[in-house]
Amino acid sequence: MSRAPSEPLLSLLLRTFLRFGQQLTLRFAKPVVATLSNADKASLGTGLGLIGGPCIGSTAKVSTIPGWAGLCLQDSPVGVRFVSGNSVFPAEINAAATFNRTLIRARGAAMGAEFRGKGINVALGPMMNLMRAPAAGRNWEGAGGDPYLTGEVAFEMIEGIQSQGVQACAKHLINNEQEHFRMTSSSNVDDRHTSCMRIRVQANVASVMCSYNQVNGTFACENDKVLNGLLKGELGYQGYVICGEDWYATHSTAPSANGGLDMTMPGDKFFASFSSYFGDNLVSAVKNGDVTQARLDDMATRILAAWYMMGQDSGYPAVNFNSWISFLGSNVNVQGDHASLIRTIGAQSAVLLKNQGSVLPLSAPKSLAIVGTGARSAIFGPNECSDHSCNDGVLAVGWGSGTASFPYLTAPLDALQAKAKVDGTSVSTWTFSDDVNLSANAAKGKQAALVFITADSGEAQYTVEGNAGDRNDLQAWHGGDALVEKVASVNNNTIVIVNSVGPIIMDAWITNPNVTAVIWAGLPGQEVGNAIVDVLYGAVNPAGRLPFTIAKAEPDYSARVTYTGSGTVQIPYSEGLFIDYRHFDQNDIAPRFEFGFGLSYTTFSYAALKVSGSTAGGTRQAIGPGSALDPWLHDPVVTVTFTLTNTGSRAGTEVPQLYTSPPASANQAPFNLKGFDSVYLNPGETKTVTFQLSRYDFSVWNVVAQRWDIATGVTGLSVGSSSRNLKLKGSITN
Repeated sequence: MSRAPSEPLLSLLLRTFLRFGQQLTLRFAKPVVATLSNADKASLGTGLGLIGGPCIGSTAKVSTIPGWAGLCLQDSPVGVRFVSGNSVFPAEINAAATFNRTLIRARGAAMGAEFRGKGINVALGPMMNLMRAPAAGRNWEGAGGDPYLTGEVAFEMIEGIQSQGVQACAKHLINNEQEHFRMTSSSNVDDRHTSCMRIRVQANVASVMCSYNQVNGTFACENDKVLNGLLKGELGYQGYVICGEDWYATHSTAPSANGGLDMTMPGDKFFASFSSYFGDNLVSAVKNGDVTQARLDDMATRILAAWYMMGQDSGYPAVNFNSWISFLGSNVNVQGDHASLIRTIGAQSAVLLKNQGSVLPLSAPKSLAIVGTGARSAIFGPNECSDHSCNDGVLAVGWGSGTASFPYLTAPLDALQAKAKVDGTSVSTWTFSDDVNLSANAAKGKQAALVFITADSGEAQYTVEGNAGDRNDLQAWHGGDALVEKVASVNNNTIVIVNSVGPIIMDAWITNPNVTAVIWAGLPGQEVGNAIVDVLYGAVNPAGRLPFTIAKAEPDYSARVTYTGSGTVQIPYSEGLFIDYRHFDQNDIAPRFEFGFGLSYTTFSYAALKVSGSTAGGTRQAIGPGSALDPWLHDPVVTVTFTLTNTGSRAGTEVPQLYTSPPASANQAPFNLKGFDSVYLNPGETKTVTFQLSRYDFSVWNVVAQRWDIATGVTGLSVGSSSRNLKLKGSITN
């Protein structure tokens, strides 16, 4: 078997489940479960069917449990789906691009408040899958190509959501990293890869969603090794597992229950089947001895304990909407003041990729051209297609179940025209179509030309412009390359704004001297236009950094979507640990823009690196349940400090990043992200930055001993502004 991103997933899960403060609530839940009939116990983990309740997933009321009105589970990772009165937040890929833990947690808290305000018990997010293949459809719902960053984003999101008393649901477990064949494929990975799940365990996450795909030939939602061995055993996870990834991922009764699944959603075997693998069938399986009484009790206890842990047993709002019949909802407005946060994250996540001659920020230009359909509103409004399954106008989210309805959408064209009116700027536009000649006519002779291009993707139940969830390639949509080239041929100050779900190949025009500036704006949510204007005009100094690598050509990436196959399609994770920048570094491939890259309107200097501490000493806990959470492994033991100075004339934010370079015997990538910060500095200001590392940060998974071992030898420690711009270097010997 292949060696795949192991630290990724294991690290991810580790940060998600450790500190799951359920010991007290488990003790509180067990006596309640002991009073229930087996039918009531089974009902706790059995959905009412897709349209059997008001929510995407609903469970029944159990009258013998005080306060239990049933659970409401609802999408999505950008806002509450199928309701009105909600907000649409920047996508998780944008949250990751901020590299700002405070903003990411604030995003989670604001989203949690909106879910709570609608009476939702379980928010189906965050997404924790890695950007293994850059064209994969749901990459934008996740945090990019690095396991450490993905784990930190998930941790902060879970902390934020659950601070509001809402249960988070980390998804999709495991190796669910493309849309083609998502129900009929097996992701084939070795033990070193599945060990990578440990990072999400520290955030007290209430629930985990398993996925449609098989893992090494066994469905993820009945995979004993993944759910019982890794998640509940090695990680000691005490929350509950929901079948996903978008419902109907349960394939059996006893194998699923015994394999570690605790709740089946939406409950029916298939739409309108009026029967469930759980419910009465689960009760019968217990009676027949196919599932033990202890296992049924465990399932019920896990679900009830999470409910108690979040304080949902008293004073929790009732569900006030209906996903299926809009007029039955009370249209409770839960937006609060979240628009300001959405605008802030949208601007802070924008990544300045090129700024030739410091043409940005703009300063009241006399004339300005705005071209590309990606600048305007959609012709029939921001919600013109189901789950945003079309690409018309500005791109602010992808498509599929990971979306929500916009309360409004501020398009760049509108925001730019408002700014131009204040500045007295003459504006010429062509945004009705992406016709290159009409766009060039609008751009000719203008002081600057803004070109908006897009690239979209989403979930497999929709095919958009021939793209069945996954992108067919990494090119800009609607002839974006030709549009940029044509405009640049007539305007020597062409500024490109990219709204995309992930990386696009830019080499057709990126080195063109007439393309003076490029911004990757991603998917900024409902305030997309205002956020982009804030960056273009300097109200916000670009602080975003790439959470993925932009290649010069698509074949430069280590993994690609498997587009063809029949039967159970085998997806070998033959790239091993080496995805995204790890692959580029390992194989000495020059990227167009590396992971962690991003420019600013000011400059920064690094100095005075100091490394102190040691991995030696301490006592390891015995191998057994929860051993991956051994404090010996995770307590901070090494400290890295350095100074960071703003050497420019503008206030700005730098994102210092710490990378480790393990000894060759570890067989890992040359550089591995193990720390980052977002540091705001005024001109001339200096701050000391501190990173702390644990033994885990110096460890590799020992497949034979089934544990983490510290890599023996010299480990390099590098600090810089990206994975390839490393300013300071030190080391530690283990």
